[in-house]
Amino acid sequence: MKICIFGAGAIGGYLAVELALAGNEVCAIARGDHLEAIKKNGLTLRIGGKEKNAKIPASSNPADFGPQDYVICALKAHQSYESAGQFAPLLGPDTAMVTAMNGIPWWYFYKNGGEFDGRHLESVDPGAKQWKLIGPERAIGCVVDPACEIIAPGVVEHHEFNRFILGEPDGSKSGRVMALSEAMKAANFDAPVRDAIRWNVWLKLWGNVCFNPISALTHTTLDQITSGDLGKLCRQAMVEAKAVTEALGVFIPEEMIDRRLTIAGKAVGHKMSMLQDLERNRSMEIDALVTAVQELGRLTNVPTPTIDILLTLVQARGRQAGLY
Repeated sequence: MKICIFGAGAIGGYLAVELALAGNEVCAIARGDHLEAIKKNGLTLRIGGKEKNAKIPASSNPADFGPQDYVICALKAHQSYESAGQFAPLLGPDTAMVTAMNGIPWWYFYKNGGEFDGRHLESVDPGAKQWKLIGPERAIGCVVDPACEIIAPGVVEHHEFNRFILGEPDGSKSGRVMALSEAMKAANFDAPVRDAIRWNVWLKLWGNVCFNPISALTHTTLDQITSGDLGKLCRQAMVEAKAVTEALGVFIPEEMIDRRLTIAGKAVGHKMSMLQDLERNRSMEIDALVTAVQELGRLTNVPTPTIDILLTLVQARGRQAGLY
């Protein structure tokens, strides 16, 4: 199976090593010192007290590789948008695009069967750039659970979880998604295929829509964000997100709000990705996590006052830092 990992950073690097060592023909798109280290020494994964290394063809130029069976996009959502025109050399007639990213995916309304079927979201795909250049018919949804980080150029460390939830936009158990699931399971991943991938997208987003902006605004860790007055603020935002979710025909039990808060509160000392990006002077992923929820709220006439305030503040913080 030919698989290109587009964005071989923390999550992408984890995928690349395990898939390559399982016998797949893997190539990677990376950049900077990380790319040079992969070219020189291969990609190293530290996991479970062990170290694995895979010699993987890597480049910053997708034209160096031919059409793939699967392209797994592990970029941030706004980076995927910026890179939309670069995927073409990797896309053959039957190539699938696996969106292993956080937030609302750019293909969200493709074959969802609702009143907005076929609509693109301006917050995550301005001008429908990805919709037109990649094509929603290629998309396979992927909700990412693992926590990983790049600890040195060419070296990725896995902290916890190995689950990547997969799903077709139309809910089918297609041959391509089932084959990908089996390949990932053979590479030590938990890769279930769901018939309602948007349910899983929203469940994770309920946390990200508030945890991330609050972290960037207050420089607090996840256990602090989910307790006291900040925890109450999170719950208000999550209730609003739940209302938007239901307006779009996705129903998640309300008790999942408290469950998300309780589980998140156990991650003592954990910094959310938006705060990490702010501290490391990297572009902040705001639109797919927060702006998209506001856009969907307005589309469905659901008020989101708490989310609106968090969005206004974190956008201002990102602009002030030159990272948004």
